[in-house]
Amino acid sequence: MKIDLTNKIALITGATGQLGRVMARTLASCGADIAIHYRSNEALAQNLQEEITAMGRRAAIVNGDITKLESIQAMQASIKEQLGSVDIVVANAVVQYQWTSVLEQSAADYASQFESCVMQSVYLAKTFVPDMIERKWGRMVGINTECSMQNFPTQSAYVAGKRGMDGVYRVLAKEIGEHQITVNQVAPGWTISDQDRANNAEHSESYESTVPLKRRGTDQEIANVVAFLASDLASFITGAYVPVSGGNVMPSI
Repeated sequence: MKIDLTNKIALITGATGQLGRVMARTLASCGADIAIHYRSNEALAQNLQEEITAMGRRAAIVNGDITKLESIQAMQASIKEQLGSVDIVVANAVVQYQWTSVLEQSAADYASQFESCVMQSVYLAKTFVPDMIERKWGRMVGINTECSMQNFPTQSAYVAGKRGMDGVYRVLAKEIGEHQITVNQVAPGWTISDQDRANNAEHSESYESTVPLKRRGTDQEIANVVAFLASDLASFITGAYVPVSGGNVMPSI
């Protein structure tokens, strides 16, 4: 048994980010062709494209603002021209901002999280799901966060955006399930990335002490779950919020 994404085309938003680039490489290693979305770092996107083509897969670069419907529609047109119709959408991009208390957080920060979590999910669905319905196969995978269940101080804008995203994904799963399209979320814990490795910052005793597995997860462990949910091995899983946090958060039943 193996994860086989041969002949599938996957779009990863925020593919040049710390987690996104590992997802792109992982889905490509499973056989998928990759649409690499970036917002500002074209050089990283080009490097990633070279890596994926060296693996024997096709890769296209698309630039766009994931908070704007017309921008996502333009991305779709470009991907179709370069690769074909998208089978797998991984909503990974999110606007970055400085976390602070509810009383001090600006209204603009709440708006940015709503736009990049909720509206990105809506716009991606509106743009890419119709083709999936036509083919009777598709995968929507949203990258959520363990913070959605923690609700710690200073997390309010991020949590509000991601919990809104959760609502969209759960409803969408029920609306399009009859077309054999699955809609799921992966919720990473505080994950070790290349940036942490470069800064020798892989460990945090205070955080790790709260995690049942007593360590932080890695970017590859997140990407592995994304690949699984994108595959036919997960064909009967939909509407799920899957924490990849070493047990740090556990959804109840």
